[in-house]
Amino acid sequence: MNNVTLVVMAAGIGSRFGGGIKQLEPVGPHGEIIMDYSIHDALAAGFNKVVFVIRKDLEKDFDEIIGQRMKKKVHVEYAFQEIDNIPDEYKDKFTGRSKPWGTGQAILACKGIVNEPFLVINADDYYGREAYEEAYRYLIQDHPMNPMPICMVGFILKNTLSDNGGVTRGVCQIQDGKLVDIVETHNIEKINGKAISNGKEIDLDSAVSMNMWGLYPEFIDVLEEGFKVFLEETSSDNLKAEYLLPTIIGDLLHSNQAEVTALSSSDEWFGVTYKEDKDFVKENIQLLVEKGIYPQAL
Repeated sequence: MNNVTLVVMAAGIGSRFGGGIKQLEPVGPHGEIIMDYSIHDALAAGFNKVVFVIRKDLEKDFDEIIGQRMKKKVHVEYAFQEIDNIPDEYKDKFTGRSKPWGTGQAILACKGIVNEPFLVINADDYYGREAYEEAYRYLIQDHPMNPMPICMVGFILKNTLSDNGGVTRGVCQIQDGKLVDIVETHNIEKINGKAISNGKEIDLDSAVSMNMWGLYPEFIDVLEEGFKVFLEETSSDNLKAEYLLPTIIGDLLHSNQAEVTALSSSDEWFGVTYKEDKDFVKENIQLLVEKGIYPQAL
């Protein structure tokens, strides 16, 4: 049996559960949240463990609302992403910090918990079943000729924009099925049928990363070393700097330390970036239920 883990980045959930927490907005016919569909699809693809990356202060509430329900279906563990979970020598440098350090630190929090191939996802993104199937097939293979095997499931930019405001996407350059470059691009808005970021137009058909990365345990060791360099090079007054997976993986690509296989899915991505996106997501989930892709109640 292949042991493959799903890592769900959920540390961005608000401090109070209830109304207004986008990851917990019900979108299914029986109150299902997006994470319900993500885990359903992952288990169908072959994943057999789920690790939720959350804040420690949310553990009790999260476990009551989500964890206990998921534990009936799959082995569940927690990893904790905290602001002060950094090497001791840098704690005095960043005393004014008020938020965790981004997606790279989120996966670093899994050290010692995840010791098998794993797939990273965002808690509030719907990726579609095919994406999990493609990633699972990659992760159970050996890649002896690859210096550091990584896969990403790419989506088309125009299918990932919101009508309700700007979004951040990792805009990808892909050649012969391999990722060549990735640029974390902020505030991409849909304006007059075009994708615009800070006044610059981006091709609507560009491949983008939605933080769906297939990785192996040794990547976490690379993150650990890279995080120290990041903290060393970050100014003490830069309290919003983030250690981000697209940037980290882009740097590994440029230094020929990794090869990233670009997988694709014909399923449409959707997510709740803004609270106003909820109705669109609900409509799409309902269509999938009507097509028989999901049962009325998961």
